[in-house]
Amino acid sequence: MNQNCAILFILFTLMSLPIMSDAKAKEPSPYPSTKVDPVVEKIHGVEIVDPYRWLEDGASPAVKEWTEKENAYTQSVLDKPPGRDKIHARLSALLDIGSLSTPQPAKGKYFYTKRDGKQNQPILYVRDGLHGKDRVLLDLNELDKEGTTALDWWYPTHDGSLLAYGLSTNGSEQSTLHIRDVANGKDLPDRIERTRYCSLAWQPDGKGFYYTRYPAIGGVPKGEENYHHHVFFHTVGDDPLKDRKVFGEGRAAEDMPGVALSPDGRWLVVTEAQGWAKTEVYYADLNAKADALGPVFQPLVEKVNATFGVIPRNDRFFILTNENSPRSRVLEVDPVHPLPRDKWKEVIPEGKDVLESIAVVGDVLVGQYMQKASSRLRLFDRAGKLLQEVPLPTLGTLAGIGAEDDGDELLFGFQSFTRPQSIYRLDLKKPAEAKPELWGQVEADIDFTQYEVEQVTYPSKDKTSITMFLGHKKGLKLNGSNPTLLYGYGGFNVSLTPSFGASRFLFLERGGVLAIANLRGGGEYGEEWHQAGMLGKKQNVFDDFLGAAEWLIEHKYTNRDKLAIQGGSNGGLLMGAALTQRPDLFKAVVCQVPLLDMLRYHKFLIARLWIPEYGSADNAEQFKWLYAYSPYHHVKNGTPYPAVLIEAAESDGRVDPLHARKMAARLQAATSSDQPILLRLETKAGHGQGKPRAKVVEELTDVWSFLFSQLGMGM
Repeated sequence: MNQNCAILFILFTLMSLPIMSDAKAKEPSPYPSTKVDPVVEKIHGVEIVDPYRWLEDGASPAVKEWTEKENAYTQSVLDKPPGRDKIHARLSALLDIGSLSTPQPAKGKYFYTKRDGKQNQPILYVRDGLHGKDRVLLDLNELDKEGTTALDWWYPTHDGSLLAYGLSTNGSEQSTLHIRDVANGKDLPDRIERTRYCSLAWQPDGKGFYYTRYPAIGGVPKGEENYHHHVFFHTVGDDPLKDRKVFGEGRAAEDMPGVALSPDGRWLVVTEAQGWAKTEVYYADLNAKADALGPVFQPLVEKVNATFGVIPRNDRFFILTNENSPRSRVLEVDPVHPLPRDKWKEVIPEGKDVLESIAVVGDVLVGQYMQKASSRLRLFDRAGKLLQEVPLPTLGTLAGIGAEDDGDELLFGFQSFTRPQSIYRLDLKKPAEAKPELWGQVEADIDFTQYEVEQVTYPSKDKTSITMFLGHKKGLKLNGSNPTLLYGYGGFNVSLTPSFGASRFLFLERGGVLAIANLRGGGEYGEEWHQAGMLGKKQNVFDDFLGAAEWLIEHKYTNRDKLAIQGGSNGGLLMGAALTQRPDLFKAVVCQVPLLDMLRYHKFLIARLWIPEYGSADNAEQFKWLYAYSPYHHVKNGTPYPAVLIEAAESDGRVDPLHARKMAARLQAATSSDQPILLRLETKAGHGQGKPRAKVVEELTDVWSFLFSQLGMGM
């Protein structure tokens, strides 16, 4: 393109943008002024115009100024709805309902977290003995009064004398590893930076551990800091800078390792996740002679398009895999004499239900299953014989399992839409006869008998049957006018099962209908279900979600003017696709920490990790399907878009807030309706993990004020 042609093309582009159109000139935009500075490029022969590329640079003073104005405008709109103060007060009361994690036992000690009342962060407790006294081991509310320091993960030694744990600030998830002496509650001098997503395995004597971390800053080229996750070994008391790297050198930068050690400390197993549909496995005999670089690893599984999870015991490995079994099965292999995979012993065969995870407790195999998107808990002996299906309180979700390798008890968490987290204990001395006993529970001042949950099935565009949970007050009238919130995710093998959310009752108390769809791309029905919604089949997810909305309207639960949709992260991408593909179908959209520019997403933060799930625009074939649905590129000028609230966070270490900024600007310029397009960009917050209660209350007040005003609901 010569210079004159280039100038004419840019002028034409600027004239064609809606903020310069005659229609917009008639009514001044209510939004802050946004500069249009098009970047034009060709990708695989297709000309792409990006009018808001400049909004990608979050550190730019101009972007900061623009964001401040957008936030101010958003708050001015969200402060107006009547009843906002009542929404805030009720949410504050609902979020006083605390949280409780499943305890991890360690030789008579029980480690768990609990949050009560108005505490910003859960407190880590240790209980000495099953019926002993609880004592505070780590209280972040005392450490950080603002509440923006979070406990990311923790691992006790086998005897419970030490605890390795990770802290991060402002929602960044950039953990720093600490070691606490459990007896006196004081930290040892050891500090290890860059331990985000840490996997850790203590030696049996507690003198050291294998762990995963990112390279030190400066250890890799700029832009690679969020990759090259490797395995190291640390001796307690040594200088962490001298920790030896034991695995990962030379592997793909995007591989994500996990570590496990057999109870006797002999077998070290490293699983390398390559996306969410493939794992490679390596192991080392630590009793054998090491070479100059450390333990000598040999492959157990390589170059197989399936997932493998390994539990190493002293004499065998138990392996959970979906190879040739999309609902998964359990195999057994002798690490001393590892046979070819087709010769491995099958312990628990694939069944009609999805086997999500396993644990090995003494001589008992614990299987966590999913049946029609609800949990089941089954106990087997070491030979795979079913001992019993453990009775659960209702249809719901198992939320954490706590056990010791050589223990004789199992603790598990359970919750449902109408049951906060409860912890149960099973005495496994006689596993076939074990009955769940309540260990602890979260109390809630809600009359759950007023509500009911149903599961329905509806057809997607291609006639695939999709299940959906519906929660509402008993006696709901199907008159087509109920305010309804449809939620979805559909990706990364994540399953949406019945779980407790206190803030939802603000909506349910006032006659709202909560709908949660089990879309393809999730894990509710096994690996085939997952793969039917990834890569070139991503449109299935959007079709499943749009089908849910149409079914709710057709069956008189609601109508277009009473229907809102919500999703975050991968679910934020879903919101963007639903919004741009069917803007006529919804009254309001809440799009949280979203991916929206699918041609450039992989260039920022940790997003290269998601290429196995989405694909990359660098690949010509993958570009075609990404460009076919990329929400940012499918905003159309002059379209009457519904009300949209886009939320993001400055410290998000997963999804860059650039997606939210660019999409908000594009929608504000393009829409022909008078419905608000709002951007809420939060400071000192990340993707959502570890967010303090105070920030959660403020965020939810904005979200529900937006939804109540759009759906015509009063307080």
